[in-house]
Amino acid sequence: MNAKIIISFLFSLLATGVWGQDVYPSINPMASYTDKDGETHTETSISESAPLTVTFNANAENTAGWTAHYEWRFYKDGKREAPYLIRYDEDTQITFTESGAHHVELWATFVQGTDTVAYTDDYWTSEASPLIVSISESKLEMPNAFSPNGDGINDVYKAKSGYQSLVEFHAYIFNRWGQQLYEWSDPADGWDGKYKGKDVAQGVYYVLVKAKGADGRTFNIKRDVNLLRGYTESSTANP
Repeated sequence: MNAKIIISFLFSLLATGVWGQDVYPSINPMASYTDKDGETHTETSISESAPLTVTFNANAENTAGWTAHYEWRFYKDGKREAPYLIRYDEDTQITFTESGAHHVELWATFVQGTDTVAYTDDYWTSEASPLIVSISESKLEMPNAFSPNGDGINDVYKAKSGYQSLVEFHAYIFNRWGQQLYEWSDPADGWDGKYKGKDVAQGVYYVLVKAKGADGRTFNIKRDVNLLRGYTESSTANP
């Protein structure tokens, strides 16, 4: 067996870890986020509503003795050659506020002396698939009535369930004389039918909502709100 064959054989053993050690760095990029219920998910493909904060981890292994360079590349459909954001940390975090499919690639290079291990363009076009974060289009609807009678059903006036991808939200409640009674800035919150800690009278009030979606859509909602204290509901659905 000549010297070249021996060297090639040894190289193969090291590369495949036959001798019990992996000598080359590797990456396993993953994306993690916490949903509205407080549960954390780690995935390669995410589909959620905006705003969504996602942490990206390189999960690099066998890097001891190697000089690492990380380059996270974020781009939209059809625009791989023109990423809209590049980050140079091993792990990074971004809040997505724009609807659509966001593709994420980690271009990583490891150098040790004259040796270089690269997970860059060729790797992502021939071996790996980008991480994908899909942000849904915006949606917002407001009910026309609620019944703050303490029965635990529809006691708070707020956005209908199913709202999504709202990056801005401001709502205001007025009485029939134009006096502002309440305001809130989170669609998950709402008005409990009180003013300065006291129940307001049953009747018709007025809501004004100004919101903006991740897709650029604007919402300007103006409508009457019927406050029905004596009404008992059999469903949790907003009218």
